Amino acid sequence: MLFGQNCNRNSAYSKPTKTFRFIKKGMVIFMQHTIKNFLYRIICGFLFGISVIMPGVSGSVMAVIMGIYDKLINIVSSPFKNLKENIIFCIPIGIGAVIGVGLFIRALDWMFEYYKVPLFLLFIGLIAGSIPAVLREAKIGSFKKKYIIGILFAFVFAVVIGILEKNGMSLKSDISDSIYISICGAVAGITSMIPGMSVSMILMVLGVYQPLLDAAANFDVLTMAPVVVCFIFGMILFSKLTKYVFEKYHKLGYYMVSGFMSGSVVSITINYFEMPADIFSAVVSILAFLVGVYISTVFRKMGRKFNIDKG
Repeated sequence: MLFGQNCNRNSAYSKPTKTFRFIKKGMVIFMQHTIKNFLYRIICGFLFGISVIMPGVSGSVMAVIMGIYDKLINIVSSPFKNLKENIIFCIPIGIGAVIGVGLFIRALDWMFEYYKVPLFLLFIGLIAGSIPAVLREAKIGSFKKKYIIGILFAFVFAVVIGILEKNGMSLKSDISDSIYISICGAVAGITSMIPGMSVSMILMVLGVYQPLLDAAANFDVLTMAPVVVCFIFGMILFSKLTKYVFEKYHKLGYYMVSGFMSGSVVSITINYFEMPADIFSAVVSILAFLVGVYISTVFRKMGRKFNIDKG
């Protein structure tokens, strides 16, 4: 009888023990996934920050490549909806962006001088490698001929910006004019939400890229503050329109993204491509392009693996 009671006790104790182990295992898996997700978003922010200050490269395209564009545009268009979740999602991206800008802004001149062509071919590879994924997203359902108009418009718009910058057609003004700087910040914020549009290239056309780059490198808060505020304001306002387009005209939106991205590749090529000086430089440039294509593929897979949109 006593033996039977002990067996019953052991059986009763084993159930909570198994439940505890199951819960503990689940928490460990959850924490591992959360940590990986957090680190992944830091990497996303790092590359996003670099792409924002890199002439000819679109920060939004980088967000599309890394699988965080839809999430970001939802947050920017409605920042106070699910505020806590939005903050948690954006903190690692912000950390990565600050690190990326802080490290890259000092190295930008050196990289332009010694590795200009491979550097831009790397970014071209990143963009080109992600275009098929965007087209697959757009091809869900039937294709309509009117989508061609959207693709061409987006492509031509991105290329024209590149041509204007190539020909030195900029709307220059005195950098001390705070009103003009603020307007430039707002315009940059608006264009930042369009995949394929380069914020840096827009600032070049407006004639304020180099002065603002110097101000950022020297931590000139008085110069940068109005630009940042107006940039955020323009980004939030235009994001609502962009979000509406993607929700109401999902297929057209993604087809236009592919047009902007393709036009962005052409714009970068027009402005920054140079024939390699020797065979070694040519090999390095080709490898840089291939690495960019490979990285874009890896990022798309990582975005799906970590289910990045769910934070």
